[in-house]
Amino acid sequence: MKFTVNKNDILDVLSKIQGLTINRKSNLAITEAVLVRASDSEIILTATDLETGFEGSYPALIETDGAIAINAKRLYEIVRNFPVDKITLNEVENNWFNIGNENVNYNIVGMNPSDFPDIPNIEDIDFFKIDSKSFKLMIDRSLIISAATDEKRAHINGVLFEIIINKDEKIVRMVSTDGSRLSSVDYIYKTDSYLPSNMGIIIPKKGLYEVSKFLTKEGFVQVGVKNNNFVIKKDKEIIIIRLLEGDFPEYKDVIKKKDLYIINLDKNLFLMMLKRMSILSSEDYKSAIFNFSDKKLIITTTNPDIGESKEEIEIDFKGKPMEIAFNPKFFIDTLNAIDDDIININILNEERPCLIEGENDKSFLSVIMAMKI
Repeated sequence: MKFTVNKNDILDVLSKIQGLTINRKSNLAITEAVLVRASDSEIILTATDLETGFEGSYPALIETDGAIAINAKRLYEIVRNFPVDKITLNEVENNWFNIGNENVNYNIVGMNPSDFPDIPNIEDIDFFKIDSKSFKLMIDRSLIISAATDEKRAHINGVLFEIIINKDEKIVRMVSTDGSRLSSVDYIYKTDSYLPSNMGIIIPKKGLYEVSKFLTKEGFVQVGVKNNNFVIKKDKEIIIIRLLEGDFPEYKDVIKKKDLYIINLDKNLFLMMLKRMSILSSEDYKSAIFNFSDKKLIITTTNPDIGESKEEIEIDFKGKPMEIAFNPKFFIDTLNAIDDDIININILNEERPCLIEGENDKSFLSVIMAMKI
């Protein structure tokens, strides 16, 4: 195998697939590699962590067809630091290959391409289109709630991806939770294109994190489900994620906003207040006490190992006084994901969770459960 490629055609993708080649669940060295195949006028790069697979094709000048598996991090570092645009890769013998030009030269040992794990070859998928910028925003908002490393439950490690079709609208929704909070993100499907009905699947959060890297602010991507796999296709790149098995808990009652007090707040003022109140937080003392009273919100934090803090802010609240404990970090994560300058806090009592959304953008709703005082 021998080919010459422009470094700018592969540098970005080599950077993006690094997360797939750092596989802490596998001791297989081959999963730290990227499979490189040369044929016709392009090279095909494949990477997988055994749960998420990526494949993309890129232009190259092919002298000899072939395939080799190369340590992805090492290849990325070589390409990133290469002094000129044109790079030639030439397989020498027994999986050894040469990378360079007349001035810079690397002799690197590769791995047998036949040992590289297969990614599913999925055909005849009923794709539907979704705006790339909106899909990326949905994923990023869902992933403010990360998966726990030692968690076994599918609904904690994954994000519910569902399609809701009513009489007058079509909604693509993503719901994420860690048991202490929940986020719901909606995308109103406004095109007349095909959209499957009543879909409800759980996609691993780690796989969605890798997808987000490839989504741009322009154009559309194609999305489909086949044989327990979630498939995203963009131009000449495709990502395939193995779905999680399990049930996502019923959440619709939690996100209902009926009979709640609505408090409007300046997002940035509230955000800075929360950041100051979280300074004294620690692993053992994560909570802050929120006191809602007539036209006033007082937040206090107490950490026996460090000290205590208190701050108040004026609010438009005339209900019954309430004292509720929340984790301020959850509020900070939510506010950082909201673009509106004014936020709405929806609250009922000490027993019910707090709902937060932007004043204008109602596509993103965050639910934060109260803590024990």
